[in-house]
Amino acid sequence: MNFFISDAMAQSGGGAANPMGSFIFIGVFFVIMYFMLIRPQQKRMKSHNEMVSTLGVGDEVITNGGTLGSIVAVDDAFIKVEIAPGTEIHVQKSAVAKVLPKGTIKSLK
Repeated sequence: MNFFISDAMAQSGGGAANPMGSFIFIGVFFVIMYFMLIRPQQKRMKSHNEMVSTLGVGDEVITNGGTLGSIVAVDDAFIKVEIAPGTEIHVQKSAVAKVLPKGTIKSLK
């Protein structure tokens, strides 16, 4: 059985692990996870909420589904987007992915 346990470990008794080292490792792990995952997501969510709250009539937007249009009416939770002359759809405010610069739709035609 010598090939499973080295002679040095068998003579010293193996030694117990330091429990404080494990707690420090777990703490450092959570701090790293916070700064790499949680904090950036919170910043993106905050900037998206600010963008959604500033939506107004005449803004040109792209929705999460890829629909491009101009806002013609704004409600508390929904907006009405004109995607073609005379064609309007209702979209949730939170589904707006990006506000485009004025004149983007005309430059694409």
